[in-house]
Amino acid sequence: MATENVLEFTDQNFGDEVEAADKPVLVDFWAEWCMPCRMLTPTIEEIADEMSDKVKVGKLDTDANRDTAMKFGISAIPTIIIFQGGEEKKRLLGLKSKDDIVGALTELTQTA
Repeated sequence: MATENVLEFTDQNFGDEVEAADKPVLVDFWAEWCMPCRMLTPTIEEIADEMSDKVKVGKLDTDANRDTAMKFGISAIPTIIIFQGGEEKKRLLGLKSKDDIVGALTELTQTA
C-alpha cells in the first residue's frame, strides 16, 4: 500500500507522524474494501510524488486503526484531512479530483 512518498499512518504513529509534523500532512482515511478509496489511491500517490518537498502524505486504514478514525469522527470514506501544526485545517469527503486536493494543499502551503 505505502509507496516511497506515501506513508502508512496507524493509531501508534499518528501523533509523531501527523500531529508533530513540521509541514502540512495529508491523511487519506480509507479501507481495503472501499472501491472509491481504491480509485483515489493513484491520485494520492501522484500528489505525494509531486509535492513531497512541501507536504507529508499518508494513508490510514480505518478498519485497522479505529481509535484514530473515531477521534476524528470519520463516518464515511474516503475522507481526506489536511493537518497543519497538529490541527485539522481542511476536510474533503468522498472521491475528489487531483485538482481539488492540490488546491486545498496549495492554500495551506502558500500560507505556511
